[in-house]
Amino acid sequence: MRRLVVVITSCLFAMGTIGSNIGPALVDNHPLLVISLSARNRNLFGSVPYIDPFPFFVVGFVRLLAAAVALFFVGRLYGERALRWTESQVGEMPRIYKWTEAATARAGWLAVLLMPASNIVCLLVGHLKMPPKKFLALIVAGIVIRLNVLWVGGQIFEDQIRWTLSHIERYQWWIVGLLFGISFLQTSSRRSPGAPQE
Repeated sequence: MRRLVVVITSCLFAMGTIGSNIGPALVDNHPLLVISLSARNRNLFGSVPYIDPFPFFVVGFVRLLAAAVALFFVGRLYGERALRWTESQVGEMPRIYKWTEAATARAGWLAVLLMPASNIVCLLVGHLKMPPKKFLALIVAGIVIRLNVLWVGGQIFEDQIRWTLSHIERYQWWIVGLLFGISFLQTSSRRSPGAPQE
């Protein structure tokens, strides 16, 4: 079980990094590929004008759920070591992480519902031993709410999304190269992005 969680978490981390970095270049022509790799808000939001509702909701839901469940079990199986590993990855914990940690400790169920894609929230509620069935019910509801908000927002701002992507098209691969460079610099100074060691 522990090895499976390590493998899944590492694969999702790598996919997410690639998807986040190639998003600006491919989200208009290959939105399904981009959100399959990384269902970050900006990728989901930017894909709305270029994708049908059914694949948007299905692929977005599966990708978000997979990451949430994997991190929940990292927190559950590794406990305090998972939190120490997270700190080693981000350096000194930013204020928003500390606030999120405090909010999750006080009202974990609400944090999962309102921030279903937050890595730190899923990790913390796993560490705090939230029952898996309760977590699953909350995360499913939270993801559905999030996807609906992003879909409606993407439709409202469709013209702005298209305008923005059309204006960065000339420089899109330079942007992708820069994002990969930043990712490389960030990860080169940290430990492996896999799950915490036993």
